[in-house]
Amino acid sequence: MSFLDKLLEGVSVELLPLGEYADYEQPTKYLVKSNNYNDDFSIPVLTAGKTFILGYTDETAGIYKASENPVIIFDDFTTANKWVDFDFKAKSSAMKMITTKDESKALLKYIYYWMNTLPSDLVDGDHKRQWISNYANKLIPIPCPDNPKKSLEIQQKIVGILDKFTELTAELTAELTAELTARKQQYSYYREQLLSFEEGEVEWKTLGEVAIIGTGKHDTKDAIDEGDYIFYARGIKPLRLNSYDFDETAIITAGDGVGVGKVFHWAIGKYALHQRAYRIVPNESNINSRYVYHYIVNKFYSYIEKTSVSSSVTSMRKPMFEKFPIPVPSLEEQERIVAILDKFDTLTTSISEGLPKEIELRQKQYEYYRDMLLTFPKDN
Repeated sequence: MSFLDKLLEGVSVELLPLGEYADYEQPTKYLVKSNNYNDDFSIPVLTAGKTFILGYTDETAGIYKASENPVIIFDDFTTANKWVDFDFKAKSSAMKMITTKDESKALLKYIYYWMNTLPSDLVDGDHKRQWISNYANKLIPIPCPDNPKKSLEIQQKIVGILDKFTELTAELTAELTAELTARKQQYSYYREQLLSFEEGEVEWKTLGEVAIIGTGKHDTKDAIDEGDYIFYARGIKPLRLNSYDFDETAIITAGDGVGVGKVFHWAIGKYALHQRAYRIVPNESNINSRYVYHYIVNKFYSYIEKTSVSSSVTSMRKPMFEKFPIPVPSLEEQERIVAILDKFDTLTTSISEGLPKEIELRQKQYEYYRDMLLTFPKDN
């Protein structure tokens, strides 16, 4: 018998409208008046979106005492929500403050955990106020609602487990994040050391001398959802196409758009290319393609900043690539540098092998157990 089965033994669970157990308040009384935020101030200013804490204010009036009465902060348009148990002021009236109507019947923390198991059912372009039109009508599972004492006991046990799991997940994620930050700093240090050369130490060439540099022929509108080949467009995230332009090992970057001069892709095999994206294909026998990749990733943007005629880099042209200076140590030295930097690259950025994947797995593990505890048997 599972833990949940034991917890619910002999107990019925009813699905009841959330609006019967939770109430809301507009944060009108707690809105911040000044935009003069400073980290030295003590009161956080909250928004319900991903930003959450916009900054800190020195205003002392109109503060909601969540340290005494916790609330769920709910974005009425996106349904994003946060558990808040510290004093705060609010930024926008689009944010709702959710409380329980009767803590002896439904724990607010139980409601919060359950709300986060709900799949998003928002429709693009839907700007309705979601709490009244949608969430208040959601059916929340309430164990034995006719026996509030027993119901509360079950809710408290579920909340206690999830609180502990949340704490452990946060601790582990913090440790992994700290480890990832340290490894990235270490990676950056060694990359800088390995790719810096003294005057006269190595031969210098331009990128145009050692590589083929060209663009593609497609537009972003050509992309399809289930294409067979990777399509490198102008954005950071590759798209898909059902045809390919090149079959090679290349370094790909956008000529303009988000991440221009900063984001580079390592392409192997068949791929399609946007007409404003660039392919860089080293074509000399004494050049290791992966060495060129690491050098460009580390040095290219600072070069562009110095040579750009404007204060900010918004687009690039082929001559900017062709004139990029690149040091050419011996092939053996290039391979040694690549071996070291590839190990750091795998550790810090690989989805399947590095620490980011471990962090992602811990979050999925937490969500799995949370959903399991809050998904009651359908025949109960």
